[in-house]
Amino acid sequence: MIKQHVKLLIAVSLVLAAFASLAHQQKASVTKVLFNPRTEHIEVMHRFYLHDAEHAVKEIFGKEADIIGSEQTQRQFAEYVAERFALMRDGQALPLGAVGFETEGKFFWVYQETPTPVTLEALSVKHNALRDIWPEQENLVNVEKDDEVKSLNFNGNVELLEVQLGGHHH
Repeated sequence: MIKQHVKLLIAVSLVLAAFASLAHQQKASVTKVLFNPRTEHIEVMHRFYLHDAEHAVKEIFGKEADIIGSEQTQRQFAEYVAERFALMRDGQALPLGAVGFETEGKFFWVYQETPTPVTLEALSVKHNALRDIWPEQENLVNVEKDDEVKSLNFNGNVELLEVQLGGHHH
């Protein structure tokens, strides 16, 4: 009886391991672009799978790169993401400042922010992080404003997507 139980556990853990390795190859990131009325800032939160970031930094910065153990690698990766992400109004990039980065569980987060422009009726977004390494990488950007969420999905050869925000005047 106990042997069967152990066999079942092994089978279950093998199935879970198979799922986990599939999950590892997600090649997907999620970015939240939040209009914070309290701070009057646009807050940007990029969430990458740590596993993807681990592979990526070795391809970008070389085999010594270590996103889990090295703060320098973490900073390099955060800068790499920042260079490949842009919020634009009328073709002009908004000046995104670096807020920080952190590892949390299986995710690596990169934070940016910029003051909210007084009038902003549309926002163009560019998000190429990791897509220069993996063509199958998908970057989802959720723009949240006035409790409304609009999603932009960067995949294939999509370079630039625009979201209409509607000019709310206070």
